[in-house]
Amino acid sequence: MPVSRDTLLRTVRRHAVRVSSTPTIIGIDDWAWKRGQRYGTVICDLEHRQIIDILPDREAASVEAWLKAHPDIKIISRDRGGGYGHAAARALPGARQVADRWHLMENASQAFFDAVRKSMRAIREAMGAGEIDPALLTCAERLQYEGFLRRQEADAAIRALADKGMPIKAIVRATGYNRKTVRQVVRGGRNDIFRSREATLTPWLAALDAEWDAGCRNGAELWRRLQVRGFRGSSRVVAEWTTRRRRNDAASGSIPSKCPSARVITRLMTMARDQLSRSDAILVAKIEATVPALSVVRDLVDRFHKMIQRRRSEELPAWLEQARPTTLASFVNGLNADHEAVVAAIVEPWSNGQTEGQITKLKLMKRQMYGRAKLDLLKARLIHPSTPTLHQM
Repeated sequence: MPVSRDTLLRTVRRHAVRVSSTPTIIGIDDWAWKRGQRYGTVICDLEHRQIIDILPDREAASVEAWLKAHPDIKIISRDRGGGYGHAAARALPGARQVADRWHLMENASQAFFDAVRKSMRAIREAMGAGEIDPALLTCAERLQYEGFLRRQEADAAIRALADKGMPIKAIVRATGYNRKTVRQVVRGGRNDIFRSREATLTPWLAALDAEWDAGCRNGAELWRRLQVRGFRGSSRVVAEWTTRRRRNDAASGSIPSKCPSARVITRLMTMARDQLSRSDAILVAKIEATVPALSVVRDLVDRFHKMIQRRRSEELPAWLEQARPTTLASFVNGLNADHEAVVAAIVEPWSNGQTEGQITKLKLMKRQMYGRAKLDLLKARLIHPSTPTLHQM
């Protein structure tokens, strides 16, 4: 057709249809115009599984105004952020809010990871890994260890100021460190010495164990065999795994001499025992014996996941009471502040999964349009995509 692309875009905008239905069950979530800088809001009709509006920002005032214009809404599914919850409570106090189940489970897992990070000093002492011999470290590990020593000096200065009762804002001004670093130190973070490089290997650990047990002990050969199966990581990652595995096997049932990172310990403690290697099982048993509070937290998080999966809302009050005295106290406070929405997430069939899927579709269309994806064009394509006929054009 002898028309320009601008003409086609104007036609799409001109024939965009506004939503005429009155939704009663909606999902609200934010999406990134530009990650970390600018965000918008997507509102989805969960019954009809379609986007009904896109807001240019995620401000509570904008969401509140939109909700007031739709008084027939009965159920609002949202994420754990407080902005949408406060807006819904002010605009539609009679509507039932539902927290997203996936975010609840992810928040619980993150709370356990934070508990492991805060316990890293005790874990290293239990393993006898409090002192590191630099002569036994690789070049990369030596660089990480030197950085850890520098961080220890800074952390000690920050903790000394915090022990004197100085607030975080004042510590930031006095030390020059950013607020995120100071908050992390005050809350017991930044205790890892070595960073883990096993993220790309995680799906391949079973295959590596099988090849190792079959007699293949060469790192380069293991890497080539994984490549045949589809592995796209570097040979260095496999070589590091081979070195650690060889040292663990040579330890003859003892725990590893180098303490793993908090992320690795979190993964090992949440895995089934029959999936752990001998050295990993010994490590987990040692941690459970010497840091029993961490085992309690791990069991509580596992119970919380099962409670969400099996929809047992009657177990929530007892779980909250048992978790409050542990390192999960901050997570428990968040659940209590959003108690009704958390209970609704357990008993209601609605969640924000459909909204997340619509956001994926929105991002796909936005990238297809490169720099032309303005708000009106996104609405025209996503809310009610019209297909004008030739005589209309």
